[in-house]
Amino acid sequence: MSPRIFVVLLSAMLATSVQAQTSKQPAKPAATTPATPAQPAQIAPDGDAAYGAYQRGNYLTALIEAQKRMEQNNDPKAMTLLAELYANGFGVPQNEAKAIELYKSAADRGDREAMFQLGLMRFAGRGGKRDPDEAAKLFAAAAKLGSPAAAYNLALLYLEGQVFPQDFTRAAELFRTSAGAGNPEAQYALATLYKEGRGVEKNPGEAARWLAAATIAGIKDAEVEYAIALFNGTGVAKDETKAAEIFLKSARQGNPISQNRLAHILFRGRGMPVDQVQAATWHLVAKAQGNGDPALDELVSKLSPEDKASADKGAKPWLDFLANRGSN
Repeated sequence: MSPRIFVVLLSAMLATSVQAQTSKQPAKPAATTPATPAQPAQIAPDGDAAYGAYQRGNYLTALIEAQKRMEQNNDPKAMTLLAELYANGFGVPQNEAKAIELYKSAADRGDREAMFQLGLMRFAGRGGKRDPDEAAKLFAAAAKLGSPAAAYNLALLYLEGQVFPQDFTRAAELFRTSAGAGNPEAQYALATLYKEGRGVEKNPGEAARWLAAATIAGIKDAEVEYAIALFNGTGVAKDETKAAEIFLKSARQGNPISQNRLAHILFRGRGMPVDQVQAATWHLVAKAQGNGDPALDELVSKLSPEDKASADKGAKPWLDFLANRGSN
């Protein structure tokens, strides 16, 4: 199995909130594109006053409105929203035990988002003892009610083979359900299974199709793999120009594999015009991140002193950023 799937596993299964707190990071060089912040889960219908306040970050208003609805109607959506506020300390002191109580009440009333969020808390051991078995049951129940995120997480458990016996076929079925509903992580995972022939018959065309979908959704690893497929014509019509565009975007976002591929493209003029200085710049940046390449070292060694100096100058903001990141 691709190790990247297990990276996805850790990020998804250990996630305990739809809005993860991030530490401060140094600014990337100007060429990069800032990451899009995570969006809160849709735990109440559009147009709902409590949910609308939550989406705008007006947590106290969301708390008051949701509390009112829960008291008046025993509304499971309101319970789920309150649980989210207590789980994360939004507008109230954080209280994971209270969040679990509210999630459970909403889940007992059939709310699939509450089932899923409660499953995440049980899996991570938030608000009580870690219980992967209960988490799996909650994911299964939420998936049965149509939750793409729950289907995805359940599939990961089948891949991991701890809560359930390892079953790539079942994982692929669940990934397909989640991917078809628009879950980009599931789209990437399904593409990986098709690429490797795990749980499904090996199919480069299907792999490329789902990689394209995940790329549109901004999954960075999918971008790299889809660009490679495009460049080589694997499962998709060969398009070196489009591949080069994706590699450039990904390289600017800091991906060393894309930086390395882009360096080769710029040295050889395949998909983009030849630009040996830019090629050398991207090679230096990729190399600084551990992606060395003797063939590129040799090409760089043949540059004029002036071109080498220009490449060094272009790489310096990146190298400073990487050094700063490594010291934090």
